[in-house]
Amino acid sequence: MPTAIVVGTGAGGAAVAKELQGSFDVLILEAGREFRPLSLDLRLPERLKKLGLLFDERGIRLLFPSMRIQKTREGMVLVRGIGTGGTTTLATGNALRCDRGLKAIGIDLDVEFAELDREIPISIAHQRLWNETTQRLFSVFQEMALEPRPLPKMRRNESCRNCGRCVLGCPSGAKWDSREFLHAALDRGARLITNCPVRAVVFKNGRAAGVAAGHGPRRRFYPADVVVLAAGGLGTPVILRSSGIPFDPALFVDPVLCVAAPWDNALQQREISMPFAVQREGYILSPYFDYLSYFFNRQWTSGAGNIISLMIKLADARSGTVSGRKVVKALTHEDTRTLKAAADVCVDILGRMGIRKSDMFFGTLNAGHPGGMLPLTSEDAKTLRPSRLPENLFLADATLLPESLGNPPILTIMALAKRVGKIIRRDFSD
Repeated sequence: MPTAIVVGTGAGGAAVAKELQGSFDVLILEAGREFRPLSLDLRLPERLKKLGLLFDERGIRLLFPSMRIQKTREGMVLVRGIGTGGTTTLATGNALRCDRGLKAIGIDLDVEFAELDREIPISIAHQRLWNETTQRLFSVFQEMALEPRPLPKMRRNESCRNCGRCVLGCPSGAKWDSREFLHAALDRGARLITNCPVRAVVFKNGRAAGVAAGHGPRRRFYPADVVVLAAGGLGTPVILRSSGIPFDPALFVDPVLCVAAPWDNALQQREISMPFAVQREGYILSPYFDYLSYFFNRQWTSGAGNIISLMIKLADARSGTVSGRKVVKALTHEDTRTLKAAADVCVDILGRMGIRKSDMFFGTLNAGHPGGMLPLTSEDAKTLRPSRLPENLFLADATLLPESLGNPPILTIMALAKRVGKIIRRDFSD
């Protein structure tokens, strides 16, 4: 049986590993350790904030090792998950199909989206659980003709505790994440090594021969017939650069900015994250309690239960890059203009809730959907492999996306990874 190495266990890595195992002997290499939800009482970080001990978002890993924070040279906060499940364990569990850019270059993933619909529990039945604040916001959005829609969630409604900790690692297991695909691959015989960061792809005679991975003196060579990089929109480019493969200075990150205000008993921190959304040209709006802003942004001083917050998620321009461990990413003038227009809509919404503009405040600009550094083109539509890669080296994450989605990307990444897995099986299995 041929061998395959899959790098990463997030949306793309777990999906492609599940697709390959059985036709290949699959080895999965994960840079982090086994994921554990944040279990501590949230009153602890609140006390630390009051004491002035939480002043840099990068310190979150001391409380929550599976969440890593990186800052761009310009100061934007980048969030990602390091551990089994990747960032899916920290996501809000939205199941949105966002393949407009892929369809434009001739990639049709209808079959893969249909398969995911059968394999993952997806529902909007959470609407019956919304609290009073969410219901009132939904009504205001409707009154403004913004056409809000409940977001389909990857979750099992019967086991949801409605605790609001979706982005901290669901404690009840109600939220689906990519560890379920990972475990399916392992049950079928795949092998997993955690705490094993991949440093570079090793080449021989113009083909990928395997990868160099591990820490310091424990670094070793892992051979394979096929290599799939799915280390995420920031991790995969670092591996490509170390391997001598150039990528495009075309990073997008889907920036998030929250507009918030004091609101007695808002209880958004105990509500389903992103219960509904409005799709606008260039951005979406959704109710969202931003834990990073609450813990580290000094403007967020009220008790967690007494803050109302609206998220802006921006579809930003593809203009940024990764240089070593540094990320260079600034908002363009158009990004800034769109962000201001979205913030004005949020101010209007909160104003209709009876909140004075002088009482409103912003969250910390952050982002968690990086991608686009080696995007697919119409010439790659059949192979799903950028032409600068050797024939047995593939990518299976947001690095391949040709444009910022400005939307939760998990479902789209998994559909793309599924198709990558099918192509590898077709062309490389015995």
